[in-house]
Amino acid sequence: MAILLVMKAQSFSYRYPLIDGQGNWGSIDDPKSFAAMRYTESRLSPYAQTLLQELEQGTVAWNPNFDGTLLEPKLLPARLPNVILNGATGIAVGMATDIPPHNLREVVNACIHLLENPDATLTEVCKFIKGPDFPTGAEIITPAKEILEIYRTGNGMLKMRAVYTEEDGEIVITALPHQTSGAKIQEQIASQMQAKKLPMVADIRDESDHENPIRIVIVPRSNRVDINSLMAHLFATTDLENSYRVNLNIIGIDGKPQVKGLIALLKEWLVYRTETVKRRLEYRLNKISTKLHILQGLMIAYLNIDAVIKIIRNEDEPKNILMKKFKLTAEQAEAILELKLRHLAKLEEIKITTEQKELTKEHDELTKTLASPSKLKNLIKKELQEDLEKYGDKRRSQLVVREEAKALREEEIIPTEAVTVVLSQQGWIRVAKGHDIDPLSLSYKAGDGFKQAALGRSNQLAVFIDSTGRTYSLYAHTLPSARGQGEPLTSRLNLPKDATIEGVIIGEPEQSVLLASDAGYGFVAKLEDLYTKNRSGKTTINPPKGSKVLSPKIVTNIETQYLAAITNIGKMLLFPVAYLPVLSRGKGNKIIGIPLELVAKREEYLLDLVLLNETDKLVLTSGKRSLTLKFADLEAYQGERGRRGNKLPQGLRNVDSASVN
Repeated sequence: MAILLVMKAQSFSYRYPLIDGQGNWGSIDDPKSFAAMRYTESRLSPYAQTLLQELEQGTVAWNPNFDGTLLEPKLLPARLPNVILNGATGIAVGMATDIPPHNLREVVNACIHLLENPDATLTEVCKFIKGPDFPTGAEIITPAKEILEIYRTGNGMLKMRAVYTEEDGEIVITALPHQTSGAKIQEQIASQMQAKKLPMVADIRDESDHENPIRIVIVPRSNRVDINSLMAHLFATTDLENSYRVNLNIIGIDGKPQVKGLIALLKEWLVYRTETVKRRLEYRLNKISTKLHILQGLMIAYLNIDAVIKIIRNEDEPKNILMKKFKLTAEQAEAILELKLRHLAKLEEIKITTEQKELTKEHDELTKTLASPSKLKNLIKKELQEDLEKYGDKRRSQLVVREEAKALREEEIIPTEAVTVVLSQQGWIRVAKGHDIDPLSLSYKAGDGFKQAALGRSNQLAVFIDSTGRTYSLYAHTLPSARGQGEPLTSRLNLPKDATIEGVIIGEPEQSVLLASDAGYGFVAKLEDLYTKNRSGKTTINPPKGSKVLSPKIVTNIETQYLAAITNIGKMLLFPVAYLPVLSRGKGNKIIGIPLELVAKREEYLLDLVLLNETDKLVLTSGKRSLTLKFADLEAYQGERGRRGNKLPQGLRNVDSASVN
């Protein structure tokens, strides 16, 4: 009960507080941090009178309380629809209710419109009621169409978002969603900062005080930080944006719970209000009739004052004599007998006459109002307008159209720096900062050695390809540091049995990549086509039976680069890379003609592929011998894609490696 009382006094919990509290009544960060009752005082707020001021005017029925010692009202004669103004939240057996608070001005204007236009549509009513209006000043970002549907069905979800401004390069949050703790939001942001998931934030502090109940300051690390992107991330990952369920499930005047639309809810309250006003007027009319009846008897007494005094002085039972002589009722005779002597003056007769005229006039007006539906409607409308002027205020929760909040991707959050991904022969992986690292100088486990290195950025995905043609991807910043010997990729990836990692590649998602098998088939793909979140990878290239997958190659310019294909028996073919198809997966097209039966026997296979420009030189190495060929010297090896190629010079028939100089 104490908590319910406190909530009714909290301006951040109730849109229109019912209690005026003095002392510590809790804070928005901790609503239950209120002081003990001996340290606080409370009284009803002015708004609470709208629920109680007609209580003793015959408007409601009274029932005994729980122990029968007192009477309590069955319902309250609310002059305003408090259930929708302050909202309600509760749960019972098999049902629940979530009614958001609304603005008094908007609701009263909508009620007046429904009084004058009973057949008004929901669209017309929603011109007055734009949406809920919460105690805090956060924005409601739910689209108007969805709010209209909520009011039609009585069910739905609302989204609220904190309000912020920019001051001297800092982000200042000035309003939070309803029932949201500023302290909790600071914890959420600080937690992300500690986990290094918010490198663009330097500091967060709370500057809230009595004048500024909500003032949370977020300090960006530099003026280059995109404030809108940062806040969109925080909206998506913290309580700076919250969702609220709407379920207009109420107990109607028939005593049954039901989910109602907005118009049904307002019309039902208007029916209740009309009945309440009728009962109040009828109660007043009965009071006036009784009073006029008494005044009529008193007037008879004043007109026959001497006879009345004589009867009172001389008779043992003056009441019956007065009733018989002057044809009075028992109530009139009792009123005469209770008159004080000082009220027998001539002035009292004038007062009675004046009061009779005033009460008669009021009696006639009440009778006409009760008999005329239009007069009764005008009276209700007038009283609603009076309360609107007395208690109405401006909307706090502005309705704003905003884009959906999206959390920053991991690669957008982490710092972007140059890195070198190093792959060992046995499939161990590590990453070093910078592009000037010498992979051969790193230490390797016994029996292991350097296989391949790829240059990229820390926020990029490193793509690995195994001997079966499956590709895998891991963010470079998640790989172990090159200060150690790394770790096996098998601890992070689920490779097929007997499969080995054949290569690694890293770059921008739209980067072109050459994929090929040593059977002489291949194609060009986009690097993003190789990405996957699956630990088991995905099939990208299908090598023919008996062949192996070659390490992928970065294609810097698919329109101008050439591809040199070299076999293990010293044959080479040169043609433009553009002759290969661009695919996302598959076997590819023939690069150089090698009989598949020779590939299966491992007698002949594609040894290496080299991408070069017309300004590059091709360096071939065989044992201790090497040969450097200018692009013009390669004319003899140029041909159509899929040809057998021409023999290299004697002594270079068993090529060990090929590279570009």
